[in-house]
Amino acid sequence: MMLAVLMWGMAAVAVNPIRHDQILKENPQSMSPAGDDEENPYLILIGEAEKAIDEGDYVSAIMRFKDAMRVEPDNPSNVLLYNNLGLLYSQLGQDSLAMRAYDNALAIAPSMTTVMSNRAQLCLRLGRDAEAMSGFTDVIERDSLNVKARFYHGMMSLYAGDAQSAIADFGVLKVVDPDSENTCLALSSLYSMTGSEVQAIPYYQKLIAMDPEPEYYAGLAGCYLVLDRLSDATAAINEGLEKCGDDAELYYYRAWANREAYQLDQAKADAKRAIQLGADPTKVMRLFE
Repeated sequence: MMLAVLMWGMAAVAVNPIRHDQILKENPQSMSPAGDDEENPYLILIGEAEKAIDEGDYVSAIMRFKDAMRVEPDNPSNVLLYNNLGLLYSQLGQDSLAMRAYDNALAIAPSMTTVMSNRAQLCLRLGRDAEAMSGFTDVIERDSLNVKARFYHGMMSLYAGDAQSAIADFGVLKVVDPDSENTCLALSSLYSMTGSEVQAIPYYQKLIAMDPEPEYYAGLAGCYLVLDRLSDATAAINEGLEKCGDDAELYYYRAWANREAYQLDQAKADAKRAIQLGADPTKVMRLFE
């Protein structure tokens, strides 16, 4: 469950490069001496890379960013281009090259939190959890209001059993970014995992309104079932199945709901379907112990 939740967060920010205008803001010296971007080969190549990204041509974007760095190998903005390369390589599944790009960026700017956070996300995806946690911790130490790092650090803490650290991280999200999907996801997870299902329900409802994903319907249904609100659980499950199609967790919760309604044949049929869709058989069959 944690990996699925955290991978959602990664997908949501998979390709979010630092753009031309941000580069000029960070490093005004990148502009041509005449102040005309159109005459600066470095910025022309960056512009071509951004256009390629917008068109989904990540390979060409990588080539143009590398061309730009060859034109001006000592430009301070290259740290931002290395960050962009890391994002693009990661999107293409070339994780070793992505890690090298992030490391090159951090060799230039060791305290650049954007790169640190992106590198930590890559470590998380590669299963290097301790390194990822260390990276997110370092980001928070430098920027206590960094919402991306707070989200990942808090979710990793929560699933590791450290609810207090999660509460601290998510408290920042509630203040700094109260209406975002990440914040609702964090708080719904926190409350549902710490026995506060009543508090979790409004956040699951907000998540469904923003993005009707099956895991959000399943989370909502689970809260209702714990609270013995069987009709509400059934309604959430049926809506989720109608909108999202077959989903293992939704069938698991429907099996639970049917068991509670003493419809054992239907419950067993739903349990079988949940297992076929990939649910843990041991977890599913516990419903009938």
